[in-house]
Amino acid sequence: MNPEDFQISSPDELRDRLVYLVDTLSGSMSRAELARRIGMDPSNLSKHLTGKLPVSRALLNRFIVEMGVSRRWLLNGHGLPFEKPEAVVAFEADGVKETPRGLPVYDIDVTAGCKPLERLLTADRITGYVDLPRLNPDCVLVRVNGDSMEPAVIDGGFIAIRPVRSGSTIFWGQMYVVVMEDYRMVKYLRRHPEDANMVVLHSANPNYDDIDINRSEIQSLFLVEGVINFRNLC
Repeated sequence: MNPEDFQISSPDELRDRLVYLVDTLSGSMSRAELARRIGMDPSNLSKHLTGKLPVSRALLNRFIVEMGVSRRWLLNGHGLPFEKPEAVVAFEADGVKETPRGLPVYDIDVTAGCKPLERLLTADRITGYVDLPRLNPDCVLVRVNGDSMEPAVIDGGFIAIRPVRSGSTIFWGQMYVVVMEDYRMVKYLRRHPEDANMVVLHSANPNYDDIDINRSEIQSLFLVEGVINFRNLC
């Protein structure tokens, strides 16, 4: 395990991740219901999220135990909020157990639907594993349908993505999965030439126009760290 996995973020960073987590889960349950799920009074949960009460280890453990949140992500921001499970046994021959290696490949079209992406990355959606050297082990592989990012990402290609921590720097010109309330899109992020509160979503395909959105519309970002393009010739 990476030594950084044992480090704990600052109270402000811990609170930022809790707020992000509660916002993400709000699509499937109310804040009051979430508070009841973790055995808390809703008003006390709100006080923790607004900074009126400190973020304690007991509070973090409630999310880890009751909601299945990744301890590693909650404490230091590494990995995914709902971590992929340990690799399962693929087969056993001659008494030797073999386990899958590499990044999990999910049967998910990252551009389809509007559910929080983290909630879709579940074990039952893993279709296989790909061992790719030099890619961040916290990445997962998801499919991209559509031609708006061609030729960078072809229709049906796969991208390796990892979540961006709340408050992280945006790498302008880099490709991201942009999650908004009603859409998920794969785009290059560019600075807006006039308004610092806006960002420009740019397609690789010149047939698509740029899209200007307010930063507040972005619910979460996933950095694209690799692209796998292939066409089925059969």
